[in-house]
Amino acid sequence: MIPEISASELPSLLLVDDDPVFARVLAQAFERRGYCVRVGHDVPAALDLARAEPPEYAVIDLRMPGPSGLELVRELKALDAHTRIVVLTGYASIATAVEAIKLGAIHYLAKPADADQILAAFQREQGDAAIDIPDQPLSVSRLEWEHIQQVLQECGGNVSETARRLSMHRRTLQRKLNKRPVRR
Repeated sequence: MIPEISASELPSLLLVDDDPVFARVLAQAFERRGYCVRVGHDVPAALDLARAEPPEYAVIDLRMPGPSGLELVRELKALDAHTRIVVLTGYASIATAVEAIKLGAIHYLAKPADADQILAAFQREQGDAAIDIPDQPLSVSRLEWEHIQQVLQECGGNVSETARRLSMHRRTLQRKLNKRPVRR
């Protein structure tokens, strides 16, 4: 007879994503891999869960209603500096990736990412010098997207201030931000 493992003995994982279907599927995948998963759908809910019991691991969506996932990365690291955090996003940009790592995330993955990719990211201790470097430079559209993301980050997510700094109408900037990032 195999002794049953209690939930308190399993590694704890906090999963934060505003897409309930994606969160449920990913949570089930991690539970099958032996994790005790708690799910939050926004930063305030996730903070409540983390304050009650700081997680060993966290998977955080970058863009959610209310505060961004970057704010949650900062808060989780303040609660427990040893929490291993992977940031997921459908709106990948160099500026947000750099900021996530500076705030304490160990890796940054573009959606769609599966449980195996996230598990591999949790195990990474350092960068990969053998990673393929693309031959082609970024397109002009992608460079624009990256620049907008960088300025938006510098402005703390304030769209009006970002539009002023970019000499762009606020509505034009909002339209650009609501689009998916262009391919490299």
